[in-house]
Amino acid sequence: MTNLFPVVQVLQQSTNKVELQLDISPDIAYFEGHFPQAPVLAGVTQLHWVVHYCKQYFPQLLDVLSVEVLKFQIMIRPHDSLTLTLDLSASNTIQFGYFKQGEKVASGRLKWALQSDK
Repeated sequence: MTNLFPVVQVLQQSTNKVELQLDISPDIAYFEGHFPQAPVLAGVTQLHWVVHYCKQYFPQLLDVLSVEVLKFQIMIRPHDSLTLTLDLSASNTIQFGYFKQGEKVASGRLKWALQSDK
């Protein structure tokens, strides 16, 4: 079976915030070919994971309307252990951040349509 996601542990969870620990296994399929001698996790994969976990932990979210202030500061490599924070605001916006040993790796903001908006 192809491994597409990291091993996840919920560190904290409330109505509007989730904090996850992500253990980045070297056998995650997204590392293949990106880059063979020094694998890194592509930014598009990081964003895909954020959308996936937003929908998992905030089921009222339906579709991403926009991505804002997206920044990738530090490369994610096999065997990294990260914290992913997802903060939901009253305006149906998720502020997210990936952190490695307290240092910001990537961050951004997603605006969402809600289930009831459709």
